[in-house]
Amino acid sequence: MEIEVMFAPPKQLFDEITDFLATAPTTEALIAYTPSGTLVERLDSLLALNESGNLTDEERTELEEFLRLNHLLKMVKLKAQLLQSSDT
Repeated sequence: MEIEVMFAPPKQLFDEITDFLATAPTTEALIAYTPSGTLVERLDSLLALNESGNLTDEERTELEEFLRLNHLLKMVKLKAQLLQSSDT
């Protein structure tokens, strides 16, 4: 009997981001923030599977969540950069 393990990186990414934001980081720390290597590797794997057309439905959903969270993170970083440049 095979046990299927659900990989939940989008939740893990969400938790990483919210844990980081809860520390009230400086603007510089916010701009420099990157997700853990494990999550970056998973995203790279999903992107490669997508490129080759081999994503399962579950992986496609996972990739879409990653991309949404990545977009949110990019927008926060851009706004932080704008705030930083207006302060100087």
